[in-house]
Amino acid sequence: MRVIHLLRKYDPAEWGGTETAVQRLFEGLREQGVTTVMYCPYVNGNGARAAKSADEDQNVRADNNRHAPSETHNGNNGDIKRFKSFLPAWGISRQEKRQLISLGGNLMSFDLLPAMWREPDVALVHTHTLGRLGGIASAVARGRGLPFVVSIHGGLLDLPPALKTVFNGSSHRGFEWGKIFGLLLQSRRLIHHADAVLACNSTEAELLRKNHPGKRIEIQPHGIPTGAYQHDHRAAAREAFPQIRERDVLLSVGRIDPVKNQAWLIAQAPEILREHPAALLVLAGACTNEAYGQSLECQVRDLGISQRVLITGGLPPGDPRLIGLIQESRVVLLPSISETFGLVLLEAWAAGTMVISSRTSGASALIRDGENGWLFDLSDPRAFHHAVNQTLLNPDLRACLAESGRELVNREYDIMSVAGRVKQLYNELIEAKHALRHSA
Repeated sequence: MRVIHLLRKYDPAEWGGTETAVQRLFEGLREQGVTTVMYCPYVNGNGARAAKSADEDQNVRADNNRHAPSETHNGNNGDIKRFKSFLPAWGISRQEKRQLISLGGNLMSFDLLPAMWREPDVALVHTHTLGRLGGIASAVARGRGLPFVVSIHGGLLDLPPALKTVFNGSSHRGFEWGKIFGLLLQSRRLIHHADAVLACNSTEAELLRKNHPGKRIEIQPHGIPTGAYQHDHRAAAREAFPQIRERDVLLSVGRIDPVKNQAWLIAQAPEILREHPAALLVLAGACTNEAYGQSLECQVRDLGISQRVLITGGLPPGDPRLIGLIQESRVVLLPSISETFGLVLLEAWAAGTMVISSRTSGASALIRDGENGWLFDLSDPRAFHHAVNQTLLNPDLRACLAESGRELVNREYDIMSVAGRVKQLYNELIEAKHALRHSA
């Protein structure tokens, strides 16, 4: 089975949870006999870098091979095919455009449709992005008579209003002249045209079912290679980050971005550090918002806690240093404003580490408060500090909750079982499409 997967971004320098989840899905599908053909824009959406694309893709594979032997992404796993894309908008600054391309802009491409149309021996098209690029994937699937699957990663309906504005690319003041392409591609009818829609959590799924009655909407969680987290990588983390030695590490993993809300966590840090002299706050993740990253550094300096906060930068998924950091930590903190799933929660549990998360839809679907972790409301910092104190002062309780989380991950979220369910869906959709053709 040969399947086209379309991604909006696949940039090692700005790696996030979506890229990690999709990459692991590809690896699991490969083991299930599915060949992946991945289409994604040139890095930063800049077609001028076409000459470097082969080197970039080789670097992606080399980086994964070096840091994640259990999660390699090489030629055996599928092809990476880059295409030129652009943001069809006037009147915005270069920095604003770069930020929108990096995260929330509605990209367009003239090269993608003919490239996907010519792709041989394709059984199904699966898009992991919406907007105009998703509309192109939908048009190709309809034109070629192929089943079409849409995955909702960052949230479509299950989002705070402010984030909907950002992700729709309508928060800038420029003129978006590319709307005509959306109309031609029927981008707003993407869900309508899909044969199946995969949501990360039940909240998103229920909202989609309400808005699209009769549509096949399924909850498809992410998975992780649980075995990779059973090996002890703490020595690699200590060597890379000697500051963590003999400290109570509080780790936050996620791209440096306002949605991930590290600023809120830093604001709470002085109280934690006063109560727990051995505590060290560690932020690990690629920076996808330069201005926000700079403001975090200023915030740390202004609070006078530079010696008690470590910002590591981005670490590839499966990197022994990252796994070691999770294993070395007393707790993994997830203070996100919005989190439709929360892949890092699974990683923490698989590594035997406790979790504390803001009460987002994704985290609430995974965490049973007080049984395998703690949930808190961002509007109630006292609940957050209570959870941190309970975690740091009660090692037996910490170990018990972490073990409960590990059992859940091993039982339901190993990548092989997740990928197996996706392949079964593919088979059903392909058979249904074939039956429809024969009936016609």
